[in-house]
Order: sequence, then structure tokens, then C-alpha cells
Amino acid sequence: MRFLQTIRFDESDSHVFDIAATPGEWAVPGGFMFAGIDLRTLNGKTKQAFANGFLSLESFGYSTLTSVVEIRKAEYESATQRLADKLRNECGAPTDEAAVEAASVEMKYVLDMCDDVPVNTLFALERKLDADNEIRERFRIIQPDRGQMHTKIWEIEE
Repeated sequence: MRFLQTIRFDESDSHVFDIAATPGEWAVPGGFMFAGIDLRTLNGKTKQAFANGFLSLESFGYSTLTSVVEIRKAEYESATQRLADKLRNECGAPTDEAAVEAASVEMKYVLDMCDDVPVNTLFALERKLDADNEIRERFRIIQPDRGQMHTKIWEIEE
């Protein structure tokens, strides 16, 4: 199975998010974290998390980029349970069963996203409100060139 894992090329996430995910954490889009918030009034680091942040499943911090990696079944189940616990304890899920069901839907969404893309593919996220005040997410995919481990996405100058 393939899933998203946080990745960081520099320290910018630690400056733009209240809590920056540690590289290597499992991640989901996490738009549900903004349910019930007046999104038109967001500002600062919370606005940045809304606009571009993937939610990590260990620290529950945010990451600008994620990478597709292989996930073992036990890791997937553990991450699903951590997400269910978060939904129950902090996001208002009414029962344990409802929390597990909602977590399973979010986790399955990521499995489906990653199913047909190569390992090491990078995902970036853009999230915004549409004209009807509905949250819309758009993903940008950066795939490695054939035969290369990583894709060159910028030049480094001395």
C-alpha cells in the first residue's frame, strides 16, 4: 500500500505553521480540521495551515509537502487509530465508532490518491473557499523523472 509521508526540504514549515510536522510522519489532507471555523477570518499561521497544510498523524502538525511511500498494514492501522482518537477527543466525533468511520474515510482517500502514482512522487496542496463557502482542495503532483530517485524542483546557487 502507498500513503503520504511528510517531507521537508528546508525549515520554512517551522516558520509558517504553529506546529510543523516532523519529516517522516504519515499525513492526510486534513481539511476537516477547519470545520466549524469562520474561514473568512483566518489569519497568520492558521490561515497558512488552511491554505497549504497536510495534517500529520503523529504530532498533528502541518507540512507543505508530502511524498508517496510504502506503508505496512500495521502502520496504516495505527495511524488510522491515532486519527480516530483525535477526531473523538478533540474534534467532536460523538462516538468511538463514528470517529473510526470518519478516520477510515480520510485514510482511504489518501490510499486512493497514492494508488496509481510512483513512490517518491511529491504532493502539494492548495485549499480555499469557493463561491458557496465550501472548502475545495486541489493537489499538485511532482513526479520523479524516470530512472531518477528525486525530481529537481529548484536550482541552488552559491
